[in-house]
Amino acid sequence: MGRRPHDHDGRHEREPRRGHGEQRHAEEAAPEPRSSVEPSPVGGPVFAQPEPTPDPTRFAVRHGSDREAYREIDILNREHRLAPMPFPAPRGGIEPRLTLAEVLGSDQQTIAAIEATGRLVFHAVGDTGSTRGPETQNLVADKMTADFDEANPADAPRFFFHLGDVIYSFGEAAYYYDQFYEPYRDYPAPVIAIAGNHDGMVAPESGVKTLTAFLENFCQQDFVVTPEAGGLSRTAQIEPGVFFTFEAPFLRVLALYSNTLEDPGVIADDHIGDSQLRYVEAALQRVREESFQGALLIAHHHPVYVADSRHGGSPKMGEQIDEICEKNRVWPHAVLAGHAHNYQRFTRRHAGMEIPYLIAGNGGHGLARLSRRGSVLRTPSVIKAATSGGDDVTLENYDDRDYGYLRVIVTQARLRIEYHPASDGPFAKTPDDVVTVVLASRTLA
Repeated sequence: MGRRPHDHDGRHEREPRRGHGEQRHAEEAAPEPRSSVEPSPVGGPVFAQPEPTPDPTRFAVRHGSDREAYREIDILNREHRLAPMPFPAPRGGIEPRLTLAEVLGSDQQTIAAIEATGRLVFHAVGDTGSTRGPETQNLVADKMTADFDEANPADAPRFFFHLGDVIYSFGEAAYYYDQFYEPYRDYPAPVIAIAGNHDGMVAPESGVKTLTAFLENFCQQDFVVTPEAGGLSRTAQIEPGVFFTFEAPFLRVLALYSNTLEDPGVIADDHIGDSQLRYVEAALQRVREESFQGALLIAHHHPVYVADSRHGGSPKMGEQIDEICEKNRVWPHAVLAGHAHNYQRFTRRHAGMEIPYLIAGNGGHGLARLSRRGSVLRTPSVIKAATSGGDDVTLENYDDRDYGYLRVIVTQARLRIEYHPASDGPFAKTPDDVVTVVLASRTLA
C-alpha cells in the first residue's frame, strides 16, 4: 500500500502555521500547560451556553509553529514509511452502538417530535479546527447555529455529525477550547464526531498517546465536563470508541476511523488488525436481519474518491468496504468524508444503484483549490478511480472557494443532502448544491 509524504495541507513551507505546544520542540513557543483537574460529572448532557455570546477575535492560547515537527514526520515517512497507529478497542463488543436517545439524556421529546413529523435534520462537516485564528471556524459555526431559527420546528437540526480533524495539528488537549468548545459554544445540540488523522496523529518525541484528547472529549462513559471546555457548559460526548453505529429515527451511520496517515485512509491492515472490518460485517448483517428501511450512511474521515487535490483517495479502504457490502447485499445510501479541505460531490453507479460520495472538509481549517493542469475543473466529469467492477464515478459538483457544511434531511422515503457555503451569510437558507436519494431504490431523485 503506497503512502504519500505528509503534505500538511500544502502550506507549512509557505506560511507560518500555528502550532500545538505539548508536542513541539523546546525552541517553539508552548501553550499554557493543561490543567490537572479531572472531568466533572454532571446529571445529563449540556450543549449551548445559557446566553449567546459574541465571537472571540483571537485564540485564548498562543500558537507557535509546527514546521520542525512536520519536517521530522516527513523524514520518518521517507525513511521508514509511517504506518497506521493501533487504537483502543471501543466499548460494546463487535458492533458498538450509540443512539440519539442516549446522547439526549432525559430529553426524549426530541425523539418523539422527529417520529411525529417523520423528518430528521442534522449537520455534517469536517476539518474545522483552525490553527490561524477563530474567524473561519466562526463563519461556519455561526451559520450552522442560525439553522436553529426556523419557521417550521421540524426543519431545525437535531445534531452535528463531525467528519474528523476536530483539532489541529496533533489533536492536543491544550487546543480543544479554542478549536472546539469556543466555536460551538452557542450550538444548541449534540456534536457526534469521528476522529480524523490529525486527531490521532502524534508529533515526534511528544510522549503523548494517540487519540488521548479525542477519547477524553468524545468517548466518556458518562456525561462530564472536561478541563478542555475551559469553563464552558458543553459536556463531553459518550461515544463508545473511534468506530460505532450511530442510530436515530430513520437513520443509521456506520462511523469508521481511517487512522493517522495523510494518505491513504486505513481501516484495516497488519498494524491495526481487522476489528473495523468485523464491525462493518456485523452492522450490515443487522441491517439485513432487522430489515432496516431507513437511510444507511457510511462516514470516515479520508475520502474514497477525490478529484484533483493535495490529498489522494483511498481505494483500498473502499475495496474493503465494498467486499463486505457485496457479501451482505447491503449498500449505503451515501458516503460522507472530509480531509480534502473543500466540498466535492460524486455519483457512483454500481449494479443499478446511484450512490453519492460527498466530501465536506471545508469546516474552517483551510481551503484547498481543485484544478487540472492549471485549468478550472468543469462538472460533470468522470474521474479515473479504482472501483469494484470498474464502476462509473462522476464528479458532479464542488466548491473550493468557500467554507461551508452539509445539511442532511432524512424521511421515511428519501435522503436529501444540501451543501451550504458560509459566504451566503447566516440568514440565507438556500443551498448551493443538493442531491436526493430514493431510499427504496438507492437511486437519485
